[in-house]
Amino acid sequence: MITYKSSEDFEKMRKAGKVVSNIHYEIFDKTKPGMTLLDLDLIAKEIIERSNVKPSFLGYHDFPAHICASPNDVIVHGIPNEYVISEGDIISVDVGVIFQGYHADAAFSFGVGEITEEEKNLLSKTKYALHEAIKLVKDGQKLGTIGNKIDKIAKKNNLGNVKNYVGHGIGQEMHEEPQVPHYGKKNTGFELRTGMAICIEPMFNLGSEDNYVDEDGWTVKTIDGKKSAHWEHTIGLTQEGTYVFTKNLF
Repeated sequence: MITYKSSEDFEKMRKAGKVVSNIHYEIFDKTKPGMTLLDLDLIAKEIIERSNVKPSFLGYHDFPAHICASPNDVIVHGIPNEYVISEGDIISVDVGVIFQGYHADAAFSFGVGEITEEEKNLLSKTKYALHEAIKLVKDGQKLGTIGNKIDKIAKKNNLGNVKNYVGHGIGQEMHEEPQVPHYGKKNTGFELRTGMAICIEPMFNLGSEDNYVDEDGWTVKTIDGKKSAHWEHTIGLTQEGTYVFTKNLF
């Protein structure tokens, strides 16, 4: 079901988004070799507890953590564990919080220390694809046009564009209608309207777009073991225009 938000609802999402942005900044700022993925989850937990919000992920279909922490060949839904972060890793962090009943959800990827030029390109082009897609978000826009833009950027840069995991509507539920694919044909698909909120979240791989779910039932990995990147924002089609609730602080 499509839900429409009032100005008051969007204000709650803005406040939730600010906390998500703070978590991203603190994790980006504090992550260094020798830390574990559990350490990153603890950073998020502490910020959530002192910010008067609730975690979106913890307990969601029994997910056991506050964030998804996905290193290297993990595309999405990585469970924070004792994995020790090393120089040259790429880490993707996805987090959502709830403020007064409304969710905000966002992800980012970053390199730890020195990474290769190929890996830098993966990170920058995934982020670029998200930002270019956001520029297209407006009342009356078709989701096929947005997905087409993302897919073209992946193809131009010879990156695998993951298609079996998509963005989504968001509000009082973390995952609402519509689904927001990262591919499509221009001027086709669902039509966005003022009052909606969506998450756009391109996932690009250095190799094939193909992937599989690990034995834990959550962790999604690239089929060829090559590295992946994931960027996501929560965007509202507010009464004053398009607004990114989870803007990065870095």
